[in-house]
This record gives sequence, C-alpha cells and structure tokens, in this order.
Amino acid sequence: MLKKDMLELFLLKIIANGDKYGYEIIRLLHSTFPDTQESAIYAQLRGLCQQGCTESYAGQISGGPTRKYYRLTPLGRKKLQALLDEWQQLCDFLAELEPK
Repeated sequence: MLKKDMLELFLLKIIANGDKYGYEIIRLLHSTFPDTQESAIYAQLRGLCQQGCTESYAGQISGGPTRKYYRLTPLGRKKLQALLDEWQQLCDFLAELEPK
C-alpha cells in the first residue's frame, strides 16, 4: 500500500468517525504523516469528494471563515472497507514473513 493509499485510508477512517473540518483532519493526520503538506491533504479531500466518497458542506461560522466539513457517503464506506481489507492482507503477508 503506497503512502497515497495510506493517506486516503486515514482520511476515510477519520471522517467515518464523524464529520470533520479540514484543519481538524490535518491536525490528526500530522501525528502519523508529519511531512505531508497541507495542500496534498486538501487535494486528497477534493479527490474523495469528486469520486463521491465524501461530501462537503459549510458548517457554523466559527468567529472566522466558515468551516468546510466532510462526511462519508455510502460509496466512501465501501472504499474504506476495501482499503481496510487491503491493509489486512498486507499485515497478514508481513506476519508470514516473520521467522518461525
């Protein structure tokens, strides 16, 4: 699984746990992908919206600009499950490579 796929998996999993706005997602992702540029994360979020895996909507005004929130769609839930299955296969393969 390439970093792009892992990033997509993390984005979908984060959003699956409840609607999130962009900066909130970035903060969570930087704990695992500290070198990932914010622009790359936003590009992935836009791509997920274009694929129909997520939807965005304007949230409540927060004393600043209106926040854009993201939520998972049914298609996004399917994609998340497919990525989780792929991740499990990789983990299983790595476990098989362990010396016995």
